[in-house]
Amino acid sequence: MKQKLSVIGAGTMGTGISQLAATHGWDVSLIDSNLDALGQSRSSLHSVMNSLVEKEKFSLEESGEILSRIQWTSDIKSISDSKLVIEAVIENMAVKQKIFSDIESFVSNNCIISTNTSSLSVAGIASSCSNLTRIVGIHFFNPVPLMKLVEVVPIEQTDSDLIENLKSTLQSWGKTIVIAKDTPGFIVNRVARLFYGEALRIYDEGLADFATIDWAMKEFGGFKMGPFELMDYIGNDVNYNATESVYFGSNYNPRYKPSPTQKKMVDEGFLGRKSGQGYYDYSNGAAMPQPVEDKNSGKKIFNRILAMLINEAADTLNLAIASRDDIDTAMTIGVNYPKGLLKWADEIGIESVCTRLIKFQSHSDDDRYKPCSLLIKMAKENYNFYA
Repeated sequence: MKQKLSVIGAGTMGTGISQLAATHGWDVSLIDSNLDALGQSRSSLHSVMNSLVEKEKFSLEESGEILSRIQWTSDIKSISDSKLVIEAVIENMAVKQKIFSDIESFVSNNCIISTNTSSLSVAGIASSCSNLTRIVGIHFFNPVPLMKLVEVVPIEQTDSDLIENLKSTLQSWGKTIVIAKDTPGFIVNRVARLFYGEALRIYDEGLADFATIDWAMKEFGGFKMGPFELMDYIGNDVNYNATESVYFGSNYNPRYKPSPTQKKMVDEGFLGRKSGQGYYDYSNGAAMPQPVEDKNSGKKIFNRILAMLINEAADTLNLAIASRDDIDTAMTIGVNYPKGLLKWADEIGIESVCTRLIKFQSHSDDDRYKPCSLLIKMAKENYNFYA
């Protein structure tokens, strides 16, 4: 028996989710009230599939079968026979609440209703619905067909059996699943704020330029991309919006405070690769700036950013936002960190991490660097995250 997914929102994420499900044999309705968006989605997905055929990832027949499983439509009533509905529209609470209310009025009682939000409260979005037991966040990462990680975000009322069934479905689509509490940024967007935020703080303090900070994180940490390269790749507007959302959602926790440098970049339209200019110049013939390859300075930069990342990962565990294994899995698979941060803490020594943070705090008189209570407790009792 064929199973049907409906995706609401024909942007990049909605199109990618539709491609993924159709590739794994599901029938898909991709719904958007904007006919131009539907046309662009259809055109872009045909181009993607043609490219995959050229690369011999699929035969021409297989590509045709995948595309035939997707129906592009503006009729929201087409969701009525869905097993699963995923909302993937703009990050606007009121818009999402209205869509959730509409979804509930059209689908059966057995249909799972979900949001692909990356930053908004799932419970807040669900508040417009009456049956909360079948509502869950399903946060895919872009590009959806390639990125393995999915954060599943239940709310307090979500049925536990639904979570297990959903995990099985997503795993059958080739995804690695982590479970996150419904909190600002979930796991990845919460913890990763410090990768960008501390790098920006180091730049704002005049300690190093973009290229040197990027070099330090790759040279001493083994990161595939430095924070400024990665922000340019993601899009500085996207990254800034995520930071702002976590900052507001966490009641203005100073660890997530947006950088004025990043806001200036966004205000001036320097969005990164997609605009041709970000922290680096991507125009034709532009030379990339060279880092100052000073090992002592580079190690200090790396140690400072890593200590903040570890502190954030430890606090995420302490607040029961996710399990130890899911936190490390999320950061290695979701954003390609070279090691799980909690495992990394064990290697460095938790007492050493605490000492570094306390030193940063005393030098700056900034509570952003205060070690979380779990790190302090573990350092005192000589515990590790992994036995």
